[in-house]
Amino acid sequence: MEELITKKYYTIGEVSKKLGEAPSLIRFWEKEFSVLHPDKTEKGTRKFSQQDVEMLKHIHHLVKVKGFTLQGANEHIKQQKDVQTTAEIISKLNEVKLFLETIKRNIN
Repeated sequence: MEELITKKYYTIGEVSKKLGEAPSLIRFWEKEFSVLHPDKTEKGTRKFSQQDVEMLKHIHHLVKVKGFTLQGANEHIKQQKDVQTTAEIISKLNEVKLFLETIKRNIN
C-alpha cells in the first residue's frame, strides 16, 4: 500500500522493506555509491531522505534488474548526473539571458 503521507526520513529497516533487500546490502551500497548521503544520528542510526530512497531504487534496478556491475552502475549514474547538471546549467543561463534581455528592452 502506498503511503499517503511522505516521510522526510526513512530508517534502514523501512528502506530494506521497500527494496526487498537486506539492510546489510543497503549499507554496502552506501559505501560503494558516493551519491548516497544518508544523515546519521549521534548514535549512528542512518536516516535516508526521499532522494536517497529514490537513488537506492535506481541502484537496485540497475544492479538487480538490469544486471549492471557495481562499477557499471556507478558510471551510469555519474553520466546521468553530468547530463542533468549540464541541463540545469543551460536552464539557469537561459533564465539569466531572458532577464538581461528584459532589462535591455526597458532601458531602450
